[in-house]
Amino acid sequence: MNPFTLATVRESSNAEMKALEEVCIRLSGFNPDLNVEWVDGFLTSLATGPVMPDVAQWLPALCGDSFERSFADPADHAQALRCLTTRLKVLAAQLDPGALLDDPSAMRLAPVMMEWDDAARQMQIDKGVLAAKDSASLVTGNQWVSGFFAAQAAFGDHWPLPNDAPSIELFNALIAQITALLFRARSKEMKKHVAKFYPNSEPTQDDLVVEACFAVQDLRLFWLDHTPKPAQRVVAATPGRNEPCHCGSGKKFKKCHGA
Repeated sequence: MNPFTLATVRESSNAEMKALEEVCIRLSGFNPDLNVEWVDGFLTSLATGPVMPDVAQWLPALCGDSFERSFADPADHAQALRCLTTRLKVLAAQLDPGALLDDPSAMRLAPVMMEWDDAARQMQIDKGVLAAKDSASLVTGNQWVSGFFAAQAAFGDHWPLPNDAPSIELFNALIAQITALLFRARSKEMKKHVAKFYPNSEPTQDDLVVEACFAVQDLRLFWLDHTPKPAQRVVAATPGRNEPCHCGSGKKFKKCHGA
């Protein structure tokens, strides 16, 4: 709900998005959950974390065996994988930490989300795709967030939380802003969320989407600040050439291990 600017960022081209959609259509033939919105949320989560898993790790976590079953032909396999990795690179560029720090008020993330309003829901009811009682489940960003959290669950061990209370509190607040896109309008969960984060206003669904995207951008910086540090290697000083060798042989270093 805060003022923001739209940054000029690398976005997927129309051709790239069409290719990605075609890949997801084929994947959904074996797993209906693998629609383009869910897949985009999964890939965004990968780009958000401090450690990017190798493709050999994230591809089966994303698709299970659906990818191999959908793209058995080597040429198809390579093309489909290229579509997924290209989208991942675009998302990583949108979440570039340096650019995020340069302009914190800029919206850089451009997610793939199906926009659901009353008219769109009614259309699904009229087509017989959805029962009226289930129409409230169609919430803008719902599928995207489901994919986002699926990747977080798959690679949670790669992204351990720090132990200090302020960091945990910040992390939970960011996750809450993203999770809000899973809530139905006027549900108990949504009312509780609004009371906590919007005590003096009533956010629209667009407001919630904007705040969720900013939370992802802030989460990218959070993980960057809390990346596990590798253990430092301590290297003993090398003796001078004419000093006694460190192995205790009694010889000069140049005549022993320094030879």
